[in-house]
Amino acid sequence: MTKLTATRRQFFGLAAGGAAAAAALAAPSDVRAQVATKARIVIIGAGAGGTALANRLVMRLDGAEITLIDPRVEHLYQPGLSLVAAGLKPASYVVSKTTDWLPDGVTLIAEAAAAIDPEAKTVATTSGQSVGYDFLVVAPGLVLDHDAIEGFSLDMVGQNGIGALYAGPQYAADTWKAAKAYTETGGVGLFTRPATEMKCAGAPLKHTFLIEDIARTAGTRGKLDMHYMANNDSLFGVPIVSEKVRMLFGDRGITTDYSHVLRAIDAGARTATFDTPQGQVTRDYDYIHVIPPQGAPDVIRQSGLSWADKWTDQGWVECDMASLRHLRYDDIWALGDVAGVPKGKTAASVKWQVPVVEDGILAAIEGREATETYNGYTSCPMITRVGRAMLVEFDYNNNLVPSFPGIIAPLEELWISWLMKEVALKPTYNAMLRGLA
Repeated sequence: MTKLTATRRQFFGLAAGGAAAAAALAAPSDVRAQVATKARIVIIGAGAGGTALANRLVMRLDGAEITLIDPRVEHLYQPGLSLVAAGLKPASYVVSKTTDWLPDGVTLIAEAAAAIDPEAKTVATTSGQSVGYDFLVVAPGLVLDHDAIEGFSLDMVGQNGIGALYAGPQYAADTWKAAKAYTETGGVGLFTRPATEMKCAGAPLKHTFLIEDIARTAGTRGKLDMHYMANNDSLFGVPIVSEKVRMLFGDRGITTDYSHVLRAIDAGARTATFDTPQGQVTRDYDYIHVIPPQGAPDVIRQSGLSWADKWTDQGWVECDMASLRHLRYDDIWALGDVAGVPKGKTAASVKWQVPVVEDGILAAIEGREATETYNGYTSCPMITRVGRAMLVEFDYNNNLVPSFPGIIAPLEELWISWLMKEVALKPTYNAMLRGLA
């Protein structure tokens, strides 16, 4: 009891400290000096990265022409989709308006970028508008290629034992309908992961853990035969974390089928076909969670900004892993999911990438060398059961880099780590969108 009380006190101390820090960041006296400039800055994408950067640039630049290009009316708090897909939050929990987060002084073009000409320094929109720039930030997010799964379409989600939480709030809610039925009736559950790079690689594991725990709590766990279909010979890109998950899966009776990549679904027959090193295999299922291949949007692939010698099937932007600056066009930066770097497709990564891109743009305007660098920081609050999680943080070199050493052990299932995900993360995310974290 004493240990739990201490943990609670530590957590609320951290929460109070975070609130105080956010308030200090918001205080006018703390705003750093503005830089006078007439620079035209175009940001493609009003997701977490583009919105946070726009807010920070407005605070730092005086006279700049800042333009955001994005057709999305809704802003999605994507870290919350795992909670929606486990029945822990409603779909509305992750939805707000794009315009709610944009500051005065930014022009929003509510269209998609249709073409980028890095030589002419222009971006064309879907209506044919041409927008010139002095500096360009590409932060459009990534594309979920559901069409790559033969026989699958999004209208199947929530029916015939099919889930797909990544596809959006309503699909996450529909995923819970299918998953809940599975926890009640049992049978074979297949939890998949694509072979491509993906946003929040911990999400497939979280969903697996949560469904197992919900069934265990309901007393129906014995009805479930659960299989995690790993895309290669590992459960997570960081070896020590992969081993920890392997041990937890073993403790909870979750079977891992390594090197199984989903290729096709027959929803009527409830079968799924996987590519394996031994050839294609077909498996029966009562519940399947589908996460499709992921890659850069076509506008990036067709622009000549992608890597030519790696990730060629995925199209990520060619950029320096420390500065996020394009290697061939020094007036372009990549930010967020689309950046072609070894780590960093999480909202927590964006938090650390945005100041790097901000400093890069300011340095270019001021004619100095940039000083901020990104070390690959990625965070995954790995939910392992309702009320418990591991706060896993790591860098490019797979080193664990805990933010709260001595308080939150990164590979222990803790109540405090659950609260970081369920309570503290969204306010921190919102502060980031405002440019204050």
